[in-house]
This record gives sequence, C-alpha cells and structure tokens, in this order.
Amino acid sequence: MKVPFKRGNILIPKNVDMEKWSVVACDQYTSEPEYWKEVQNIVGDAPSTLNLTLPEIYLEESDVEERIKKINSNMEEYLNNDLFIELKDSMIYLERTQADGKVREGLMGIVDLEDYSYEKGSQTLIRATEKTVIERIPPRVKVRENALLELPHIMILIDDEKKDIIESLKEQVTENDTVYDFELMQNGGHIKGYKLSESSMDEVDSKLEKLADKDYFESKYSVTDKGVLLFAMGDGNHSLATAKACYENLKNTMSEEEYLNNPARYALVELVNLHSSALEFEAINRVIFDTDKDKLLEELQRYYVINKNGNGQKVRVITDSINEDWFIENPKSNIAVGSIQIFLDEYLKDNKGKIDYIHGEDVTTELASKKGNVGFIFDAMEKGDLFKTVILDGALPRKTFSMGHANDKRYYLEARRIK
Repeated sequence: MKVPFKRGNILIPKNVDMEKWSVVACDQYTSEPEYWKEVQNIVGDAPSTLNLTLPEIYLEESDVEERIKKINSNMEEYLNNDLFIELKDSMIYLERTQADGKVREGLMGIVDLEDYSYEKGSQTLIRATEKTVIERIPPRVKVRENALLELPHIMILIDDEKKDIIESLKEQVTENDTVYDFELMQNGGHIKGYKLSESSMDEVDSKLEKLADKDYFESKYSVTDKGVLLFAMGDGNHSLATAKACYENLKNTMSEEEYLNNPARYALVELVNLHSSALEFEAINRVIFDTDKDKLLEELQRYYVINKNGNGQKVRVITDSINEDWFIENPKSNIAVGSIQIFLDEYLKDNKGKIDYIHGEDVTTELASKKGNVGFIFDAMEKGDLFKTVILDGALPRKTFSMGHANDKRYYLEARRIK
C-alpha cells in the first residue's frame, strides 16, 4: 500500500535568534492575553513565526483582516530576504525535551491530503480523532488561502507499540546531521532536529508500509471490513482540515494534472508515536464565561439524571460557590466530556455564555471560580484506546483530549512553500 507520508522540501531559518523565531501553536493560551503579550515582548523586532501565524486569541478582533494581510506580506518579505535554507526531499528526526525533562521523538515530513478526510465515518488512511467543527474552518482558510508558506503545529499519531519506526532513528543520526538545536521560549523546553539520510528515509518508508498492511491491521485490532487507519490526528486537527479545504477549493480552478502536482496537495506535519512515554493524554476542561450559572446547572440536572454518590460518568463542577463531583447516570456519549459537550452545545444555542476549552485543572478552577462562570473538569482518557475507538466509533467529541500541557505543544519552527 502506498503510504501518504513522504519527504518534503522543508525550510529552516538561517542566521536568526531561534528562541525568538519559534513560538507555540496558535490555539494555545486562548484565554490568557498576557501570555501573548509576553511573547511579543520577547520577540520584539526579530524575525519570528509570531509574524507568520495568527494566535487564535485575536481571531475575533476587529482588525483580523489587517492581521492576515500583514502575515502574508511578512511571508513574502522573509522569502525575498533569503531568510531560509531549503532541505530538499527531506525528513527531519527531532527530539523535544519537554519542561518535565521527558523526551518526545518526532519525524517531520509531508502527508498527502488525497488520503485524508475529516468527514465522520471516513475510512481514509489519515483520519480525524475528534469531531471537526466545520464553522472553525472558514476563518482559518482566510489565513491560509493567500499564504505563500505553511508553518505546522500539526502532530499526527502512529500506533507503533514496538517503538521501532521513529525511536530507532536516534541510532542513525550524528551531530553532523543537526539542523537546529535550541531552547524554546516560555518554558517550552528544548528542541533538536536532524536531517535524515536517504537510507534512513527508505527504512521509514518500508516500516510504515508494513504498519499499513491490511492483514496486519485487521489482526492487530481484531476487525474486518474496516479501512486501514494508519495516521490518527493528535494535535492541529482544524489546521489539517483547513489545508484540506484549501486544496479542495484549488481543485475547482485547475486540471487534474495541475492540482495533483501542486504543493498545496501536501501538508507538513510531525509524526509522533502514540506509545511515546513523553506523550501523556490530558483531559481538556470546559469553562463557560458570563452565563447564568444557576440556570445552566438546573438545566443540566433536567437534561441528565445526576447523582453525587459515584454512580455514572464523573465530572467535577466548579463555580464561585460549588466545587464537587457530579455523576451522570444516563449519558449520551461513551465518555463524560462527550456527554457534557452534547448538553452544552444545545444549551448555548439559546442561552447566554461563551465556552472556552482550558488545559490544566488549576487554570480551570481559577477561571471557573469567578462570578458568572461555570467550569467542568474531566478525567483523561486512556491513550491506548484511541485507535481502536476511532476505528470502531469514528471521531470522538471535539476537544476530548490534549497531548500534554500547553507549553509542551508543538512550536512553529519549520516551514514549507505551498504556492
């Protein structure tokens, strides 16, 4: 089977302060403007991916169109000023040392969007693990459609329990292969990347082919008549969905030969092994801001049968006057976060309140304890269940899990021309 992960033309900046260059994924710290102000202070006037991406905290600001135009002109300027080295037909093996000292290994390359779908029930080789919110795609298309470059925070998972594909690469690289090696800002840890040799990339290709073998897949997951799931989305689901939407739009303007040979057919991503010991699944909590907390909780208790004695799906409920575990006896999803999300989606259609998705119990508790807010804290799902659940049930409810703390997320670093 042809594997939809291959070598790409990867751009790395040269002669820049890499700590200022690399900033965290745009969908982090969306309720913490002070974080992004501090990033701006650190970067100053230096070349930075901050100038090439749009932190989502600004997505609903009145000047968003101007910001997008500025991003596009910054890309042009950086390319015209010869800011990058291009690694042709390459893969990069990387080691990310997280703030907790654990090392997460990854592999940069490009995926074929022809083999990806975010539609529910799709059987493609690359699949969404969480429900894709279609309304979230158009604003992101505006950022990407005229952009000359893509900068990924996308992490895609492989289920390699033998730890043979990515982890074995550390034995095949030397210091001479290093393409970057630096500390990341804002407690992001350290990152080091190595350009792989031809023979190492060939080995990656053949091992991924074995993982994609249909007989092997069916035996591993005890399934039949299911499409092979080779790559499951980890982080950046809406970014990859945006790349797909832009590519599909482009198809309407080109012949088949043109679009199949267009760089927009591919997206630059980092592959990570689900079984990496550095990869910890964390729950993503909910805070509803500026709502009628009493009405919301009364409606929740009408929507579900709720008890406080431990029978059912557990969720911790927090307001300025409550901090206690509630249990849902008649859930509408396999997991508590899904059941609460189903209720909130319906409740917020007709009632005031703005939802945000918060990483970390401390931040959730702090925000939820403010007047007019309600918070829900969940237990994390078992990461070993992810592939089997997606194969059998399709995508999970949106924002079900997060891979690690916000500061351990992928930082923007490598780039690629998409025009």
